[in-house]
Amino acid sequence: MKKVNVGIIGGGLMGKEAASSFARWFALTDISVGVNLKAVCDLNPEVLSWYRNVPTVELFTTDYRELLALAEIDVVYVALPHNLHEKYYLEVLAAGKDLLAEKPFGINLEAAQNIKDEAVKQGRFVRCSSEMPFLPGPQRVLKEVRSGRLGQIIEIKAGFLHSSDLDRSKPINWKRQQQFCGEIGVMGDLGMHVLHLPLRLGWKPERVYAQLQKIITERPDGNGGVAECDTWNNATLHTEVNIENSMVPMTLEMKRIAPGETNTWYIEVLGTEGGVKYSTKDVKTLWTFRTAEEQWWQRTDLGFKGMPFTTITGGIFEPGFPDCFMQMLAAYIAEREGVLGERFGCVTPQEALESHQIFEAALRSFKNQSLETIDYKNVPV
Repeated sequence: MKKVNVGIIGGGLMGKEAASSFARWFALTDISVGVNLKAVCDLNPEVLSWYRNVPTVELFTTDYRELLALAEIDVVYVALPHNLHEKYYLEVLAAGKDLLAEKPFGINLEAAQNIKDEAVKQGRFVRCSSEMPFLPGPQRVLKEVRSGRLGQIIEIKAGFLHSSDLDRSKPINWKRQQQFCGEIGVMGDLGMHVLHLPLRLGWKPERVYAQLQKIITERPDGNGGVAECDTWNNATLHTEVNIENSMVPMTLEMKRIAPGETNTWYIEVLGTEGGVKYSTKDVKTLWTFRTAEEQWWQRTDLGFKGMPFTTITGGIFEPGFPDCFMQMLAAYIAEREGVLGERFGCVTPQEALESHQIFEAALRSFKNQSLETIDYKNVPV
């Protein structure tokens, strides 16, 4: 079996999830490519010490240049704050490595465009992280929409909701500061997850009216004082998308202060002849709507069956976050090797760029209190 050698830059939360997935790669039963995690870079030696539990890792470094200099590294996964994306992504590409990028693929539209252009110039394989759509529920939503059983699409709702920021005593971190996460705020943090499925279905919003909220504007700084939180906590984007020459409302929610929600991703699509909806709040449940002489919603219990890549796990068992994260990594490796087939793939650089174009229009909309047209032909200069 061919082995792909991977390096990780940024060994925190998502880096550890990736390492865990690579370590149990053998659980995948229908992928002909193996993975070895060979090198990890993080500025914190304590973070690096965790990776000493991974037997395949040979390099533990605080200098990312050491990692990029390793000839045997094929792919680099970079899990760093948004303000560092452009610099590190471009250096990974210049080093001749393929890239698995974290969302939002740059701190702003200009950065996203530069990264995409460099990937094309260097001829490297690049994709962006978004794991939730790899669960069986979203895959069934995709199948239902493409089946045509819903009739004419008349409404779409999608979102990603958190509630951890309700705690005012929670110390500030980089995601709550514009200099690190960008002017787009929560849209950059959660928006790609929300847009992955709609964009893959070809649902590119043409116009947007944005409602943006800064709810908690200061937090403890960790040193006995307070620090300003200058990012958007919540974003609701009311958009219009052209589906078969009909303008359809599509609402996109990205919220860090959503009471009652922990880590809820959802999508709902309604048509003239049916509907489908799914939420990770009830990870096993798919709802489908039918209309005839009467109207009814039908609940279907889902298990592991329906994952893009089959595993050793029995079909009756419910999946979780580590499972969809592993499926995303499998999709990246499979597509890189040309064996993805008809299975669902990771976010492309073009889709990541389009998400930024939507977010930029949303910022204009809120500033001008206007309905803004989204220009997908716009190239930053």
